[in-house]
Amino acid sequence: MDGNVELNHGKMNSARSELVERFLRILPEDGKIDLFSNLRLIRSSERNKPVQTVYKPAFCFVAQGEKRATVGDEELTYDPLKYLIYTVDLPVSFEITKASKETPYLGLRLDLDPSLVASVITESGIKLRKAVAGVKAMHVSGIDENLLDAVSRLVRISETPEEGKILAPLVIKEIIYRLLAGGEGGRLAHMISAGDTRISNAIGHLRERFYEPLKVENIARELGMSVSGFHHHFKSVTSMSPLQFQKQIRLQEARRLMLGENLDAASAGFQVGYEDPSYFSRDYKRHFGAPPQRDIARLRSDQID
Repeated sequence: MDGNVELNHGKMNSARSELVERFLRILPEDGKIDLFSNLRLIRSSERNKPVQTVYKPAFCFVAQGEKRATVGDEELTYDPLKYLIYTVDLPVSFEITKASKETPYLGLRLDLDPSLVASVITESGIKLRKAVAGVKAMHVSGIDENLLDAVSRLVRISETPEEGKILAPLVIKEIIYRLLAGGEGGRLAHMISAGDTRISNAIGHLRERFYEPLKVENIARELGMSVSGFHHHFKSVTSMSPLQFQKQIRLQEARRLMLGENLDAASAGFQVGYEDPSYFSRDYKRHFGAPPQRDIARLRSDQID
């Protein structure tokens, strides 16, 4: 038994080493590259400041280094021994916490398509329990040999685009299958009609109408839930209250409007639903660590650098 464990450990170390070598060939310098429309590889020789935006469901893995994801009040750290998965749209802050020129951070993000997840579940015959309130949308788990092997093959075939067109969809289906077989069915059920998609629907509602006053009673009624039940279920899945979620979406959009469309703080705040400019500035500073004008100036300076 100990011999088998040692053999598996050796195979996983070999797979990780190969993965690092291929990453470094694909990305010889710091930067990122998008492959197969839903796979992103990232290399960085430096730790970065937390970067927050709203991300669609994804599977994330670190081949070298370490990264931290923050959603609401919850922090999750992952490294080459673990993977991160999130299965609803979430305002997540990502921060590279371990990287250097000698051993750069190497990571990947694979976007998860709900229709493909549903297809794999149907084809595999895996039975899912409905997503329950206790199943968080974001989670870190240890990676096993089979999942690591599939990830390695996906990166490997990205070096040969002709083969990748045919083989990548098959390997991506395998990764989803490995996640399901490895116990992520309750989380993935957030994405599909076979699961309890009420919170996913609420998230979609808040994302599309973030500028409107939050009427929790109306949303709860539309979902067939009590107000207290909706609050509890929403926070258990997203690690934040509906109000916190809406506020983060508003602040992210306001930041985008100021940075990308040159709106002043008062106009951006008003456009995302704030009626009081002072209240907007206080929320903005609390969330991003600096008042709007100073934060945007810093971001523009970083872009120039």
